[in-house]
Amino acid sequence: MILQALTRYYEDLAQQGKIARPGWAKTKINYALCIDESGKLEQVIPLLDNIGGKKPVPQKFDLPAPVKRTVGISPNFLWDNSAYLIGIDSKGNQERSRACFEESKNLHHRLLDGIDVPEAKGIRNFYDKWDPSEASSNGALKSEFDSVISGGNLTFRVNGIYAFQVDAIAKAWQEYYESSDGLVVGQCLVTGEEDVIEPVHPSIKGVDGAQSSGAAIVSFNSPAFCSYGQEQNYNAPIGKHAAFAYTSALNYLLSDRENVQKIGDTTVVCWAEGAEKQYQVLTAAALFGKDIEGLSEDDVRDAVRKLANGLPVPERELKPDRPFYILGLSPNSARISVRFFYKCSFGDLMKNVISHHERMRIVRPSKDPYETIPIWAMLRETVNNKSKEKNVNPVMAGAVVRSIITGGLYPASLLEQTMIRIRSERNINRGKAAIIKAYYLKNQNQDCPKEVLTVALNENSTNPAYTLGRLFAVYEAIQKAANHGNVINSTIKDKYFNSASSTPAMIFPVLNNLCQKHLRKLSDSSRIWYEKQIISLSGLLGEEYPSRLTLPQQGAFYLGYYHQTQKRYEKKEDK
Repeated sequence: MILQALTRYYEDLAQQGKIARPGWAKTKINYALCIDESGKLEQVIPLLDNIGGKKPVPQKFDLPAPVKRTVGISPNFLWDNSAYLIGIDSKGNQERSRACFEESKNLHHRLLDGIDVPEAKGIRNFYDKWDPSEASSNGALKSEFDSVISGGNLTFRVNGIYAFQVDAIAKAWQEYYESSDGLVVGQCLVTGEEDVIEPVHPSIKGVDGAQSSGAAIVSFNSPAFCSYGQEQNYNAPIGKHAAFAYTSALNYLLSDRENVQKIGDTTVVCWAEGAEKQYQVLTAAALFGKDIEGLSEDDVRDAVRKLANGLPVPERELKPDRPFYILGLSPNSARISVRFFYKCSFGDLMKNVISHHERMRIVRPSKDPYETIPIWAMLRETVNNKSKEKNVNPVMAGAVVRSIITGGLYPASLLEQTMIRIRSERNINRGKAAIIKAYYLKNQNQDCPKEVLTVALNENSTNPAYTLGRLFAVYEAIQKAANHGNVINSTIKDKYFNSASSTPAMIFPVLNNLCQKHLRKLSDSSRIWYEKQIISLSGLLGEEYPSRLTLPQQGAFYLGYYHQTQKRYEKKEDK
């Protein structure tokens, strides 16, 4: 399913001219080796773009597709690093560099012999005449020598023309790429058609944490993974076209940093059939909270509501029935693990997104910058902000994203990590309160009923745990009012918040006694106002406090505390 969807996406991109044709790939090139027809190196030209005053970046060209390298020596055609094109590199292994140069020489002779154009002659003559041992003293190379051998890619330019732009040379490469002489031909698992089976698939680059040189989704390099005597990817026969197509499409997606999202250790990409980018743009804004120029929060909400209700958004060319895909990838050494993959209509995705946002909606402090809480901010609530490495649990992060896009239950680990942070910090903010509310709205539990899972304070709720949370917030407000302008070394929240939310029968009598002392310090009007609140809440609780609160009941306690606290701030702002 994943490879088929990516192959189809490649076909859509190719039809629009947005991606290289089979056998070719966008490749970064640092330098051009300028030679004449005799093969003499005349000049070395840097091919670096200085964008916005930042560090220069190599230019990209459509070049013959790169080979998949492991530990062996495998040259690329018309381009490669300095070891293959001039026989020397910065690692100092002269024997290997010379072997790389000889393999590159053999490949270029095999493809260019018999082609009677100046550019082909120039490359053949260059390989025949070049002596790697004299590279460092070559006049044309001397000024750029250290930069050239540092690992960047080089390509040939003959008489002012790039070799890959010459029709006869490009045709020779295409015939070589498509030839099936001596290769295994079989039925492709992706397309179902007869094709040359690709033993090693092209590398995938851009997955955070994976090898920078590239990793693989489909890979067999151990006898333990092989069967029926097959080797390499013959265990999962995929044709050359499909292997090139799915890897090219995935590399295209990963190279577009505007479309790539990072959730924990998971790199997330998404796409729509038809390769229309506006679907990715809206998803980045609606699901991941990304700021998009020219797209306000109101625009996003309006578009999401229409699509969720099955209506098109003609002004943005969005249709609810468009098939849409979301793929989450995680690093695994030389391989890439699929954390999740989801296919749906775009309207169904928006329906799940808006449902999640509705569950997460809770009274918002005036200083909170987010109208809706994005996924990254939601997951950040499960991390210790004081730690040096603020890494979200990758398994939990993947499960949370999967639950949101599929409309499934939230993982228990999300609630557990949030509760741990609340107990550790002895505080509950908007994000943590929203997680508790959303979790129990989706993962229903009678100990945390819907009456407490409201956006703002529910003054009509009689739930004991919720009421205790409200009462604790009132006690805290009284202590602050009694010590107005003074620094409190140890507040009741510092000392009693955790125990009050778990064993209220032991703690609330103590809190009530402390409250009476604080009330004596207040003016008559303030004392009467607070006493009315205490009497009202105590009347809802009855004569005895619960001895213990379960985990869902603690969630209700935290929501009661948060709602009551925000109500107090709200009144201050009104005044």
